[in-house]
Parts: sequence; C-alpha cells; structure tokens
Amino acid sequence: MRRTSRLIRVAVGAASLALAATACGGTSSDSGDGKDDKGLAIAYDIGGKGDQSFNDAAYAGLERAKKEFGYKTADIEPTDGETDADKEQRLTSLAKQGYNPVIGVGFAYGPAMKAVAAKYPDTTFGIVDSVVEGKNVASLVFAENEASYLAGVAAAKATKTKTVGFVGGVDVPLIHKFEAGYEQGVKDTDPKVKVISQYLTQTAEEGGFSSPDKGRAAAEGQIEKKADVVYQAAGLSGQGVIEAAAKAKVWAIGVDSDQYEQEALAAYKDYILTSALKDINGAVYALAKSVEDEKPLTGTQTFDLKSDGVGLSDSNPKFAGIPGAQDAVAKAKEGITGGSIKVKTE
Repeated sequence: MRRTSRLIRVAVGAASLALAATACGGTSSDSGDGKDDKGLAIAYDIGGKGDQSFNDAAYAGLERAKKEFGYKTADIEPTDGETDADKEQRLTSLAKQGYNPVIGVGFAYGPAMKAVAAKYPDTTFGIVDSVVEGKNVASLVFAENEASYLAGVAAAKATKTKTVGFVGGVDVPLIHKFEAGYEQGVKDTDPKVKVISQYLTQTAEEGGFSSPDKGRAAAEGQIEKKADVVYQAAGLSGQGVIEAAAKAKVWAIGVDSDQYEQEALAAYKDYILTSALKDINGAVYALAKSVEDEKPLTGTQTFDLKSDGVGLSDSNPKFAGIPGAQDAVAKAKEGITGGSIKVKTE
C-alpha cells in the first residue's frame, strides 16, 4: 500500500493529463516533492534507453505512471555481458528499496524474475515478452505476429521489385513470431513476392539487439538482392536497418514504437513506411495502475490486435499514397480480429 493517502493520489491523477514520452535523461527519476512513496521501477533490456523502440516504449509507460500517481520511480540500464545473476541482483535491489511494481523489460529477465519474485511476495513483478509463473508476477505478452502480418500486407503492396526483407535481431522464438506473421502477411497478399530473412546473431550476448552496424550491413545485403521494403525486429540494431534503407531510398518498416515519430530517426523518417506497434507503454502503465488501485494484475496478460495491444502505424502520409495499402491492411485487421485469418507464430 502506498504511503500517500487515496485522496492525494486521486488529486494527483485528476490533475495530470499529459503523457511524457521522452527517452532522454538519467537512469532514475524522482517526483521531487519530498514523498517517500515509491512506485514503478523498470529494468531495461539490451540496448537500454534511447533505442527508439522497445525500451523507450517501456520508459514512456513509466513516465505516464509517474505523472499520474506522483510517486518516485526508477529505471535501470543493463550492463554489457551481464549474467542472470546480475539481473537477479538488479531486481532484488529495486524490490528491497520498496519499488512496486518492478518490471523486467524483455524475456531475458525470466530466470532472474522467477527467483526474485519468490523472495518478495508482497511486491508485484512484471515481465515483458515472457511468461513467468508466480502468484505475484504479471507476464505482459503481445501478439507480435498479428502486427507483423499487417506489416507484411503493407510491404506486399509497397514493393515494386517483388522482393522484401526481414531482419531479426536474435534467432529466438520471440523474433520468429515477427518473421512468421510478416511472411504470412506478404504471401497472403501477393504470393509472387519473395521474402529474404536474416538474423543478426544466435544469442543476445553477441549484440543482435544492440548493434546498428550489424543491422545496417544486413539491410544493405538484402537491398543488393533487390529488396525494396525491409522490416526489422532488432531493437537498437534496427536503427542501422532504417539508415541503410533511407540511404538506398527504399522503404523500412519500424517495430514496437512508431519509429516515424522518433526524433532520433527524423533524418530517415521519409523512408519509414510504417511500424508494427506493441503497446508496451500501455502494458507497463496498466500494471502500475493496478498496483496503485490495490488490485494488482497477475498471471498472463495478453495484448493482441483485438484489444489494440498491437497494431500498425499510419503516421507517414506517404503510406496513404501506396495503392490499395490502407484498404488491404484494414481488411486484414478485420479478418484477424474476426477470426477468419489465423496468424502463424513460427
């Protein structure tokens, strides 16, 4: 239970209307009002804050909770070459300090969270992109394959060379979901379109999610093979994919956040056709709110297309200029939410 009164919390929530989604600053934040009340803390995945994608979406959820509930928050960066023991120590430290909930951003936190959550039964824990069993753990998972299907539909409509690319950060089941949905969306839209796929590394420790240079090289190789649309699910490495696509004046498709709107990618935005979205921001905030309301979420919480937990952005005005793209995406979304289209996961 929070130390601040329910009355104070309601007043703060009613007065706070803006969503702060900046991805700049240090590794922790303070409400600055002298309260001892501690709320949401997040521990970042590989790539950390500033990836313009996965981690930054989680940070936006933290900032939203901080503004609405007026409490202290913390966000902690990962370290290079860290072990499960390092992650366990990080989560333990946050729980000991009294933060609640504590969220691990990324499937890599699975083993550490299982161990730490059992030791702190009065703290609610959350993990993004993995399922961890525990009475006080909320597993925040997404239907990435459904958003990727829509990205595949858009790619099939946008390609002129009948060749599109996919760059995955690490060869793991989570990223296979992105690839499977994308390829199915492409093929269902136009069976004649070829999909070239590549994974940057076999393990996260090799830098698949944190190496823009690897992403750039992979995209350049696919573009040389005539791919004129390249979709990336590669975290920070995806920035290199987008840069290579813009340099070659072909389309890139972003991931997790609306990368057309990311300030750090502004130089390349004209070539970001769309982005496959995951509402990590909303999921992180939802868990924080449930704890604040003293009704903490636990178990598997799935965010899919039907619940608007995933989707496809249309921020780039040029997307509307692709013949038939918007109608095809709308039809595909209707098919998925209505059940007539079953999207593969591998």
